Amino acid sequence: MDINGAVALVTGANRGIGRAFARALLDHGASKVYAAVRDPANVMDGDLTPLRLDVTRQDQIDEAVGAAGDVSILVNNAGVGGWGTRLFDGPLDGAREAMEVNFYGTWSVSRAFAPVLARNGGGALVNMLSVASWLGRPGWPGYAASKAAQWSLTGALREGLRDQGTLVVGVHAGFVETDLAAWTDAPKITAEDVAEQTMRAVEEDRTEVLADEGTRQVKAALSRPPETGAP
Repeated sequence: MDINGAVALVTGANRGIGRAFARALLDHGASKVYAAVRDPANVMDGDLTPLRLDVTRQDQIDEAVGAAGDVSILVNNAGVGGWGTRLFDGPLDGAREAMEVNFYGTWSVSRAFAPVLARNGGGALVNMLSVASWLGRPGWPGYAASKAAQWSLTGALREGLRDQGTLVVGVHAGFVETDLAAWTDAPKITAEDVAEQTMRAVEEDRTEVLADEGTRQVKAALSRPPETGAP
């Protein structure tokens, strides 16, 4: 797909990977990029078009569809970690929030904008996933479950939107230099790297981005027995 001249919408675009996606779209020639965020006042980049959107609120999703009927690229980036949910004790509130935002939010926004993409020629739908889509860990069970569900949803969307000509891209990465991963000192790649790899995938009509070596290793290990599947 040619990004040049396209109109895009990025959820969670005020910081981190979302902001990097928005800037990369502009750098690749997008004519307009909606920064869809819960509070438009937090969009400080004057090149972006702020748009109020909480992905867990259907009324705001409906309003966004009405306001952004020119979109041909949708980037589902908004997400939360749900780190507060532990595996064996404590409340499940964090895990429920992660599922509500990462899975149901992506689903709700995608199906609302599917007819918009169809009217505008098919376009592209990009879901920001994670290596955690395939890698459950006791430290982040709720987040991993939400990303596994989101990966499954991405496959369903790819099949469901094929006839209308919509390219569906799943982007997987390990730790990225953002607020979401500020709690760990593990090696990280930059948000700008993730965004640029994604732009190339869209332009080359590729359906998957494996943004770092660790993610590529985990994906390659999926066919191994569970006890040896993770590097």
